[in-house]
Amino acid sequence: MATTTRDYYEVLGVAKTATQEEIKKAYRKLARTYHPDANPDDPKAEERFKEVSTAYEVLSDAEKRKRYDAGGYAFGGQGAEGYDFRGYRPGGQPFTGDFSDLFGNLFGGRFGAGQQRRAAAERGSDLSAAVNLSFEDSLKGVTTKISVPKRVQCSSCAGTGAAAGTTPVTCPECQGRGVTTQNQGFFALSQPCSFCGGNGAVVQNPCASCTGTGTVQALKKYTVPIPAGVKDGTKIRLKGKGEPGVRGGPPGDLFVVVNVDASDLYERRGNDLVINVPVSITEATLGATINVPTPEGRVALKVPEGVKEGTLLRIKGKGAPVVSGKGRGDLLARIRLVTPRGLTKEQKELLRKFAELEHTDPREGLPGFTQ
Repeated sequence: MATTTRDYYEVLGVAKTATQEEIKKAYRKLARTYHPDANPDDPKAEERFKEVSTAYEVLSDAEKRKRYDAGGYAFGGQGAEGYDFRGYRPGGQPFTGDFSDLFGNLFGGRFGAGQQRRAAAERGSDLSAAVNLSFEDSLKGVTTKISVPKRVQCSSCAGTGAAAGTTPVTCPECQGRGVTTQNQGFFALSQPCSFCGGNGAVVQNPCASCTGTGTVQALKKYTVPIPAGVKDGTKIRLKGKGEPGVRGGPPGDLFVVVNVDASDLYERRGNDLVINVPVSITEATLGATINVPTPEGRVALKVPEGVKEGTLLRIKGKGAPVVSGKGRGDLLARIRLVTPRGLTKEQKELLRKFAELEHTDPREGLPGFTQ
């Protein structure tokens, strides 16, 4: 443990009348700030951390605090009565640096005796794949099959990585714990063993099929149900179909991205579909009933008299299905006026007579068009 000639109350930033709870709270805050794991590039952090820990070790114990207040521990932790508190818990028990009761999972739980456990299992990586759908299939919903390259357990060694007739042996570096420990004062800081990669075992005779990794590359086939109404860019998750986990961890997931082709007929707006509907001048002027295609067949649409270019007429419930829900969006019929071409002499004459009878000027009141 680090020694200090600074006043321990000053080190923790508390008053001499501070309660045990206040001392504990101050220590937790400072330990988080100066812990070496949180300051890997600061050479002074470790010394400051030890100084804070030394102060807390004294002030958190009623007997030691009483001795300190009476004038002891003034020099390097050695009390006036010769009581050396360094390296021991209250009651004379050796201090192992297990502050898990104070910190819980602070810095991933990398404290003291808890580090004797094997390195934690790791979840496998997620994978992604893509499927292409026609616009029509995206509205109906389909079930499709995909092939995904991924790592799978080696069948030759059943995933052990060892050649037939052999087994992995206990790692000589970490003695099978999967972690190595470095003492930092009364704290023990640990990290995954670099010799065995945290597995706790090493393969002396690697399997020829997987070269000791325990997995091989393979092409796996999956059936993917795609719901009706799926949109372009939607991701469908297949849980547990990603890469295998490490050290017994769970596998990752497979995310299937749905690419939907553009439609020649419809434009999608959420669950609504927009379709352009050509309308003649006569139909727009007098009104008409026309047939409009929808994903479920043709329906009759009533075009009101005097409808304008670009008007959207709504047909309820004829849009895209709502994914994982009930109902459908609407179909929006956008009016597109069609100017007649190739008129006969008789047709032109009738239009001229109509123009003579028309008493309105479409440009009346517009800036720049009238005097």
